[in-house]
Amino acid sequence: MVTYRSLSKGLYINTSMTRPLCTACRGNPVAINYRSGDKIRYRKVCGSCARKGKRGKSSVAAWQKAGYTKKTMCERCGFKSKNPQQMFVYYLDSNLKNNDWMNLKTVCANCSIDINNSKTGWKQSPLTPDF
Repeated sequence: MVTYRSLSKGLYINTSMTRPLCTACRGNPVAINYRSGDKIRYRKVCGSCARKGKRGKSSVAAWQKAGYTKKTMCERCGFKSKNPQQMFVYYLDSNLKNNDWMNLKTVCANCSIDINNSKTGWKQSPLTPDF
């Protein structure tokens, strides 16, 4: 048996089924899109993320889509990493949409801290994937 809970303005929620979580914040249940007969169609994001314009997380960063790959050597100090997680991609002109290879540099974690403490124009690529 399917049970529904009444909301304002004639909307009902199916309380016997659990709604999936939002793909953007992964904290709230997704919003209801519409009802079609006995079925309820859900959105991919919750109401809060939909109002803020957030979308689900993409699996590939914009600089990766442009064909740039992280190097194993820091382009600032020459450190050779054993693990790619020690390296970060920075944008020289601070424009996160400019994915020209001449604008992207791979730096190590130590240089990343130095760059963040200094007032250079470099900006780190987002740790979460770009949309």
